[in-house]
Formats: sequence, C-alpha cells, structure tokens
Amino acid sequence: MTLTRWLKAAVPAALLLAACNDPNGPSPGNPIDALPRQLSVGEGKLISASNAFAFDLLKVVNASDRSANVFISPLSASMALGMTMNGAAGTTYDAMHSTLRFGDLSRTEVNESYKSLIELIRGLDKSTQLQIANSIWYEQTWPFRQEFLTESKSYFDAEVKGLDLTKPASADAINAWVSDATSKKIPKIIDNVDGDEVMFLINAIYFKGIWQSQFEKSKTVDAPFHALDGTSANVPLMSQMSQFRRGFGNDYVAIDLPYGNSAFTMVVVLPNSGVDINAFTENLTEAKWNAIDAGMTKGEIGIVLPRFKLDWKKTLNDQLKALGMAVAFDDRAADFSRMSSSTTRLIITDVIQKTYVDVNEEGTEAAAATSVGVGPTSAPAYIRVDRPFVFAIRERLSGTILFMGKITKLPA
Repeated sequence: MTLTRWLKAAVPAALLLAACNDPNGPSPGNPIDALPRQLSVGEGKLISASNAFAFDLLKVVNASDRSANVFISPLSASMALGMTMNGAAGTTYDAMHSTLRFGDLSRTEVNESYKSLIELIRGLDKSTQLQIANSIWYEQTWPFRQEFLTESKSYFDAEVKGLDLTKPASADAINAWVSDATSKKIPKIIDNVDGDEVMFLINAIYFKGIWQSQFEKSKTVDAPFHALDGTSANVPLMSQMSQFRRGFGNDYVAIDLPYGNSAFTMVVVLPNSGVDINAFTENLTEAKWNAIDAGMTKGEIGIVLPRFKLDWKKTLNDQLKALGMAVAFDDRAADFSRMSSSTTRLIITDVIQKTYVDVNEEGTEAAAATSVGVGPTSAPAYIRVDRPFVFAIRERLSGTILFMGKITKLPA
C-alpha cells in the first residue's frame, strides 16, 4: 500500500453569456474602444500564454474528437492549473509552467498578473455582468502549507475553508458554492468526496450580456445545416444585416459579433467550402488567430448563424500529458511539496472539463467547469454559417480568449 493520498482540485469556471432582454437591466451605450489603462508587461505575457495554451489544448482535444463538437474554456483550464501550479516544485513546476506557456514569467509574476487582469476585466463593460470567484476546500486534518493557502487568498481572492471531507455534507457544501457561483448552470461538480481526497480548488466565472445587435426572432427560419459526416438537418438559422468587423482569408471568412458595449465579442470563423474543419482547427495558432483578427475591418454584412445549444464533457489527462505535463500525473515523480508538508506524495489525478453553450437571438449563455484532481500515487453579401465552423468568445481589448469551440453537427 502506498503512502500517497488524493488531493482533488475541482475548478469550475462558468462563463454565462446570457440572453438578456431585461428592460430593467443595463443596456449598451457607447462602444468601448480602449482599456481604461495599459496592460502591464506581465499581463500581456500572461494573456499571450493563456491564448497560446488555448490553441494547444484545442488541437489535442480536437485530435481525439474529430467527428464531434468541441467546446472548451481555455481560460478556466489555465487558471485552474495555474492555481495548482502554486503548490508544485522542481520538475513538476517546470513542466506545468512550460505546458501553460508561461515563458519567462516567474511564479510571482504569474500570480500578480492573474490578480490584476481579473480586476481589470471584471468591471470593464458596465453593460455586462462579470464575476470571477475562487475557493479552496481542504481536509482540515491535512498539513497544507499556510503559505500556499495565503497565496491563493491574496492572488486569486480565494475563499479558503477547512472541512471534514469524510462527511457527505462536504460535497453538498462544495456543490452549493459552485451552483451559486455559476448561476446554477453548473449545479454539481462532484458526485461525492473520495475517501482519499484532501482538497478541492474551485474557480468560477459568471458573465451576463446581450448582443450589441440582436437577431430578430421573426427572421429565424429552419434550414439545413450540413454536417461533417455528410448528413443535413434542419436547424433554426438566425439572420441579420448590420455593421460588423469581418475578414476574408484564403481558406476562411470571419466575423466579430460584439456583446454589450463591445468589450466582449464572439468571433465566428467559417472555413471555405471544401476546407477540412479538423485540419483548419488543428492548424490554428495564436499567431494565425491574431492575423485573422488583424485582418478584419468594419462594414455592412449579413450573418446567418445557427441557434444552438450543446453540452460537452471530457477528461483532459491524456491531452495535458501530451502537451508536456506528464510528470504532474506521475506517482513516482510529481512534486507538490509547496502545497503540503506531508511526506505523502500528491499528484494530479484528473483534469475534467464540462461545458455548456446556448446561442440564441438575444445573446449567448455558456458555462464551463474544470475539475483538476491532484493526489497520489470553451466578402459575400451574407456569411452563411450552415456548415462546420470554429468560434471563440473573448475579451476583445485585451485579447483574452474565454471559450473556444468547433461545431461539426447540430441536432434537428
């Protein structure tokens, strides 16, 4: 029997970009064209790292889901693993730092940049609601290092609470916090607490906004969506003509659909007919994404976009190992000694992400939950999006990607 114990870091992030026709709620005003302050050097590097990791993660996830829809939250995964990395040392820290693309950022610079970036984007667009919350729930008898817990409070504004994780009520408490933090879109992140689990790290993001230019429901019609597998099914297609940023490349067309006062947007990238959606998705990089964004200009254009909902869930262990983080899962080599003073080895056991998205006439509603377990041994007259496409939800001014997805098929 090994001396190792389980530490479960459950990190749900819910980004709810919701249909918001509330006449009493905030309404879009003047478009936001600039950040209220310049990004720090550390923030710029952190955003670049998070976005580079986003495309790394999308590529390896898509490779195992080539025929299916994919919807990930790279920011959720990056923050979840970034919090966990604070407890790592030695080659485990190096592998996580490299996989998350943090480059020459020190541990302190990563933490400080997360803290200031969260504060910056929280109140950026007054016509939207954005809440970011973190919490740590730990076995109260386990010798976790106070420095690790204090860092989580200081840099991630985490609520830290000791529990008797042997009692079933502890799972109820954790799930209740997650449900409240995600406006009930992620009602449960854990089914129960395993007898050896000693910690849960939770990250939750909530965003509520509306399209700056909404789709009229009367213009939504049922029409075929041509799926990757060659089948077609009638789905609700929304449409409108307006002034949007749009761009055209050798193998794609792209359009940028803003929410609220335009700080947050959805970028839809439609590969040209005959271009393989999986090859296109897996060849996306931060540099190509930036080129797509830079190549867009504003002008009159129509957009036909499916109204759709989807749920997605995947265990990301194999993908993260493939990206270079295998040592963190290795019960003979993982080093999370900055997290605990126990001689019992802790390792990452599971990284699970669950997501949900609802795109409709008024706006978008999306949610993501990332659970990180550590333990032992998301110029034609019209751009008609009626075939497989890629999309991302981002904070436009800083460039931070919040969700990314690939749609190959929609239900009738």
